[in-house]
Order: sequence, then structure tokens, then C-alpha cells
Amino acid sequence: MTLRAVLWDMDGTLVDSEPVWARVQIGLLAQLGATWTEEDCVTLVGSDLRDAVVAWMARIPEGAITAEELATRMFGQVVESLRQEVEFRPGALELLQACVKEEIPCALVSASYRVMIDAVLGHFPDGLFATIVAGDEVVNGKPHPEPYLTAAKALGVDPADCVVIEDSPGGTEAGTAAGAFVIAVPQWVAIPDAPRRLVLKSLEPLTPESLRDLLR
Repeated sequence: MTLRAVLWDMDGTLVDSEPVWARVQIGLLAQLGATWTEEDCVTLVGSDLRDAVVAWMARIPEGAITAEELATRMFGQVVESLRQEVEFRPGALELLQACVKEEIPCALVSASYRVMIDAVLGHFPDGLFATIVAGDEVVNGKPHPEPYLTAAKALGVDPADCVVIEDSPGGTEAGTAAGAFVIAVPQWVAIPDAPRRLVLKSLEPLTPESLRDLLR
């Protein structure tokens, strides 16, 4: 196998956006009469946003808000926070830029909706991603393989020749189910070892050449 592309998760992998999500979830749901904790936030790390809305609505008193209204308010507050500032995960931007410099196509494959992705990408240099797959642009979100299969198809590559970089169990499952080699850098939730999977504490030691070595 030869490395043909690198497929990147966004939240928790490229940028440390999970604390923003947690802060907004806890604050807004409290305003609506629901109890929501950091532990609850952890259960949704890497989840499709449609699934998250279902989980939030299950905690809110009946009649307090509609699912559509909740989604609009939650997403709006997160987007506004992400537009203001993001923190890159250690080694992530450096590895991404090194891959692009060596002409390894990169895709952004996120469970976040396009409007949130656009807010985060405002902090990135232009031209890093050859394609982007957003959570509201697929039928089945992670842990289903559809997002990563869609990205590989858009790049014209076999998923088996791709490295997926993830931080969550659901995203890792999606990459594995798509047939890619997965590098997992867990932040909130532990990820077990498995075939064609490398679990690391940080992306900082990695280079494009070390990614190629994984598929040799």
C-alpha cells in the first residue's frame, strides 16, 4: 500500500474545540431547565450533531423548546465562539502543512455542520484541504464509514491507501470501517489498540514520511 491521502477529523483532532462545545452545552441546557454535566459532554464527543440534538432534547422539560430551535441556538453560540478564537492541537497544523507541502492530498472530514467548519477554517491558512465533508452533507454520520468513504471518493483514492487522524471512538470506528489506517490521539475518551490503528498521545512526533511508513 502507498499513502494517497490523509483524512482529518476537526474537533479535538486539529483544533481543541471540545471545551467550547462543553461550555455552550452546559450553559444553554441549564437555561432551559436541564441538568447537563461534563461527563454528559464526553458521551457526545465525535457524535453526529443530529444524534446530539436527540440527547439534549431528552433532558429538557417538555415544551421548553423545539429540537429545531435548540439546534439553532446551540450551533449559533458555538459558531460565534469558534469565529472568535480556536486553539490548535499540538503538532496538528504543522503535520497538516507538511503533508500539503509534500503534495499529499488532505481532506477535512467532520461531524460538525458546514457553518461550524467555516468558522474554524477562518483561522487556517488557505488551500490546505483538497475536499471537505461536513456532518450535514452526508446521510450517515460517524461512526458510520460514509463520511470517510465520501472523502476518499472525492479525492479519487482507495480508502485502504489513506490515513485517518481522529480523537474519538466514534470517529476511529468510522475510519476503520472505511478501511483506512487510523491514527488516534484520544483527548477525552480512551481508544483501544486494534489492527491498522496507532494510538498516540500527540501528533508532534509525526512527519509525512512516518505516515508513509505506516502503509509500507
